[in-house]
Amino acid sequence: MLIRISLILAVIAALAVGVVNFVFVKDKINTLVTDRNTNRDGWHATQAELVQTNKVLVKTQGDLKQTQQDLADTQADRDKAVANALAQSKRADQLSDKLAKTTQERDDAQNDLAAYKATGLSADQVAKLNRTLKDTQDLVQVAKQEYAVLQHERDRIQNRLDKYEGNSTDVVLRADLKGKIVVVDPKWDFVVLNIGDDQGVKENGELLVSRDGKLVAKVIVRTVEKDRCIANIVPGWKLGEMIEGDEVSPAHPAT
Repeated sequence: MLIRISLILAVIAALAVGVVNFVFVKDKINTLVTDRNTNRDGWHATQAELVQTNKVLVKTQGDLKQTQQDLADTQADRDKAVANALAQSKRADQLSDKLAKTTQERDDAQNDLAAYKATGLSADQVAKLNRTLKDTQDLVQVAKQEYAVLQHERDRIQNRLDKYEGNSTDVVLRADLKGKIVVVDPKWDFVVLNIGDDQGVKENGELLVSRDGKLVAKVIVRTVEKDRCIANIVPGWKLGEMIEGDEVSPAHPAT
């Protein structure tokens, strides 16, 4: 009897536990189902938002490309406008200069015409005077050249005379006379310079040899040709070795 009662109690307890477990599990299942449905609905909503966002992104990218193209076109138009403005400004300046030049030429022509009318001379007389003036100017130019040649010859003769008479007068050379050494002969202590009679070099004229602003030696001209001369080192004035390219200038320049 006790065994039967125990079995009955065990069955009842098992049924009670099963009912409790069923109720608990059912609540869990309901909760899980609810969570699943909520997550599913949220996922669908997220997917829908993602699709919409992608559409907006695609449209935004398209708008961005169009905006970039519009910006590039605008910049190109701006650069073109700036170039055109610069060209127009330059043309305006050129036209302004041309106008000023034309105005000046017109004023000069008017002044020349007024001066011509004031002379009371005819056109033929003015032309004749112009030819006479040109011929006179040519004669004056020739005379100046002949005078320069005679002056140069006189100085050369005077230098020779001073040399023969034993005068110690220094030979004066042009203050702007500049030249360079083109040949050096260290054995015989003479140099060849790239300046000569055409540049105003005179026999017995003394020249200072320098390099980088420092004095190297002093030479005296012995032979003068058309565009070169030969000079010897003045004793006691060799401060260093001369080389091609050293510069020379007058030791006694004209004032």
